[in-house]
Amino acid sequence: RLPVPADLPGDPEPEETFRDDSSRHGGRVRGFPHERGNWATLVYLPFTVQEEFLELLELLLSRARTYVSSLAAMEEFHLSLSQCVVLRYHWIQPFVRSLREHLASFHRFFSVADQVKVYTNQNKTRTFIGLEVSTGHFQLLELVSEVDRVLEEFDLPTFYKDPSFHISLAWCIGDLSGRLEGQCLQELQDIVDRFEDSAHLLRVHWEQIRCKSGNKYFSFPLR
Repeated sequence: RLPVPADLPGDPEPEETFRDDSSRHGGRVRGFPHERGNWATLVYLPFTVQEEFLELLELLLSRARTYVSSLAAMEEFHLSLSQCVVLRYHWIQPFVRSLREHLASFHRFFSVADQVKVYTNQNKTRTFIGLEVSTGHFQLLELVSEVDRVLEEFDLPTFYKDPSFHISLAWCIGDLSGRLEGQCLQELQDIVDRFEDSAHLLRVHWEQIRCKSGNKYFSFPLR
């Protein structure tokens, strides 16, 4: 595991040893090589699930695994507001301060995430099943616009153009989108549409934004 960056400004960069072993994390391959002092960083909206949501997830996984048996449920759920970018250790605190300033005026809002969709990552090494947002898109674009401004300050890649905002539910290694689209996707959407209380479960109230850098978390409450 990467060490936790200290909170005190001016602290020296921590010593770290690292050996990239994909077998330790389900065969996932890094999107960029590890270098000492680099911290993988993501800005996102956390989604806290209810028990009923997990019941819906199990129904979806059970059906989807008849098409791709290697699908695994996500360990936690969120909606991304940035790509996964690389921060140098000494950038972490300035980056977080800038995020806090840019996001301070935003209010709480809700989205409806009820459209099943299949995604792959940029280098096609993983495939995901997610729930795409159908309501709340405008507010999400406003948030991304401010996050992008912070990323530009640090000369980091901004978010995708015309993003498909979604909550990932399950993943597998490789590009298996061809097996999951079409008939499988329709069956999964039917399960969501017929699930009791799905309208309530998939209406997500966003109350905070988070930034994860290495294994350090920062929270930005919405007003």
